[in-house]
Amino acid sequence: MPVIVLEASDLTSPLSLVRMWALLSGCLTFSLVASLVPSELTSDTHLPSFRILCMFTWCLFFILTLLIQVINIIQFHSLFPISWKNLTMTVAALAALMTLSASVTFPWAVMGHEGVWPRPIAASLVSCLTFLAYATEAFLIRTQTQDQKGYMASMPGLLKVLQLWGGCEMIVLIVEQVRGALVAVGWQLWVSGAVYALCLLMSLGTVMVVLGDCAGRCPLPFDRLLAGFSLTGVLLYVVATILCFTRVLQLRNRGLDLTDGKTGPTVVIMETVMASITLLAYTVDLAFSIKLLRDRSHA
Repeated sequence: MPVIVLEASDLTSPLSLVRMWALLSGCLTFSLVASLVPSELTSDTHLPSFRILCMFTWCLFFILTLLIQVINIIQFHSLFPISWKNLTMTVAALAALMTLSASVTFPWAVMGHEGVWPRPIAASLVSCLTFLAYATEAFLIRTQTQDQKGYMASMPGLLKVLQLWGGCEMIVLIVEQVRGALVAVGWQLWVSGAVYALCLLMSLGTVMVVLGDCAGRCPLPFDRLLAGFSLTGVLLYVVATILCFTRVLQLRNRGLDLTDGKTGPTVVIMETVMASITLLAYTVDLAFSIKLLRDRSHA
C-alpha cells in the first residue's frame, strides 16, 4: 500500500496547530509537576491516588496525541485496522474531560497550600491551557463535514465518552474511600465499585467496537445492544446514586464536616456529584437509543 506524504500546508492547518498546542502544554505540565519538591506538594497523606491520576492523564494523552500527530503527518493511519476519524475524536473528547478533572484536582488535592509556590501555580495554569487545547480540537473535529467525522463526533458518541470518563473517575474515588475507610458499612462501597466497574467495561467495550468498525460483525443488532447497555447503565447508576446519598447522610449523622476539602467526606460528595452526572449521561443516551430504534421501526 503506498504511503502518501503530507503536504507542508497541512502542517499549518488549525487541527495540526491545536494538537501542537496540546503537546507543548501537556509536556510542560507534567514536566513542572515532576520537578516539584515535597515542600511544594500537600502534606496531607490522604488522596495520593489523585496525584497518580493527574500524572497518568497528562502523560497518557501527551503520548496519544504525539502518536496521532506523527501518524497523521506520515499518513500511516490507513495501515491500521481502526476508524481513524472516530479515534481522533475519542482521544480529543476524553482528553478534554480528563485534563479538566486534572486541572481541578491538582490544585485541590496535590498542590501544597502552606505557601505560594510558582511552579505548582504554573502547572495548574498550563494544565488549564491543555484542557482548552483538547476542547478546541474536539470542537474543530465536530465542525468538519459529515464524511470527515464519525459516530464518536455525534451526540450519542460524545455521551459514550462522558460515560467512560465518569467510570474512570469513579474507580479512583472508590479506591480512595476504601483506603480511608470513610464509611462504616463496607458493602455499600463494594456494590458501588462493582457497578462502576461493570458500567466502565460496557462503555469501554462499546467504544472499542466503534473504533474497530466491528458494529456490523456483532451477533446482535448493534443499535439494540447499545439500547440495552444504556438501560443497564441507567438502572445500575440509579442504585449507585442512591447509595452515594445514603453514605452522605451517614457521614452527616456522624457529625463530620462535609465542607472540609481535605477530609474524606468531600470524596463522598465528589462521588455523588459524578454519579449524578454519569446517570444523566446514561439517561440521555438511552433516550437517543430509543428514538433511533423507533425511527428505524417506522422506516
